[in-house]
Amino acid sequence: MTSGLPPLVDEDALTDFLNEHFHSRADLVVQRHQAGHSNETFIILRGAMQEMILRRPPLGAFLPSAHDVVREHRVLQALDKTPVRVPQPLCLCEDESVIGAPFYLMERVQGIVIRDQVPAAFGEEDRRRMGEELVDALIELHAVDPAACGLESFGKPTGYLERQLRRWRGQLELTLPYTRPLPDLEKVGGWLRDHMPESPSTTVVHGDYKLDNVMFAPSPPVRLLAILDWEMSTLGDPLADLGWMISFWLEPDDPIDDLFAQEGAVTRMPGFLRRSDLVDRYASATGRDVSSLDWYVVLAIWKLAILLEGSYARHLAGMTDDPFFARMERGVPVLASRALEVAGP
Repeated sequence: MTSGLPPLVDEDALTDFLNEHFHSRADLVVQRHQAGHSNETFIILRGAMQEMILRRPPLGAFLPSAHDVVREHRVLQALDKTPVRVPQPLCLCEDESVIGAPFYLMERVQGIVIRDQVPAAFGEEDRRRMGEELVDALIELHAVDPAACGLESFGKPTGYLERQLRRWRGQLELTLPYTRPLPDLEKVGGWLRDHMPESPSTTVVHGDYKLDNVMFAPSPPVRLLAILDWEMSTLGDPLADLGWMISFWLEPDDPIDDLFAQEGAVTRMPGFLRRSDLVDRYASATGRDVSSLDWYVVLAIWKLAILLEGSYARHLAGMTDDPFFARMERGVPVLASRALEVAGP
């Protein structure tokens, strides 16, 4: 059964492009990678030996800046020569006539992504190390000097939080005409504006840093091999990454009565660190003040709700065949309610 949507990759045109880029001819096999709900990801098998990952924006993106693959390629290229754990970028194509959208190719890292289960080979101590590795890789990213790797113009040096509130309020305004009123989400935006903390020094920020956006070695010992999904990266407040990361990190006594909690329940397993342990490890290594971290968690939940409302608009318009987005009819209001709970009175 087909979806009726236009194809996401013109395989003949992609074959011609890669033959020219690599100065050799080879047949392609293109496999769509179904995990994740942001940019479209494909495994590209070229000839008998070459394996790559292709990333392109989804069809009909209501929030184009949330799917910027050109930006994603730029940051991978800049960080490739730093200690940050990134896949090696291979090429960028901004010519939309090739496959219908800009795209880039990167190396295929052979590893595992932890989403809803942990392979049996990893025991409780390994699960503890996964949390430590997740924090340590974030610390490495936030230690990079943007100017030293060519990212000094990747974003403005100050005013990150103000721009975040302005940008995401604007994204919500773009989306709501296609969906429905969300008064709780509007309330959260007001609370964030009224309680905004002072940011620490600017760093490169990932923008979507969490457990299922990194790749681990497929067997013990635990090694975080690569940080994935860089399309939201910029220069900004490093605590935004920390707040985003722990907003997805569930503990055994957290409720699991909504669809997001059920999807992230893997960190409730024995061995995984508590959120406070992750935060303490980060604060100890960086010396940053984390006393306002609840504000950053509210910001994370609010941004996620707005991002998913944009995807829900694509679902209503018939521009996506991902069944996950149909669930946002209830999922986005649940997130707005959760953000208000974290914000408190």
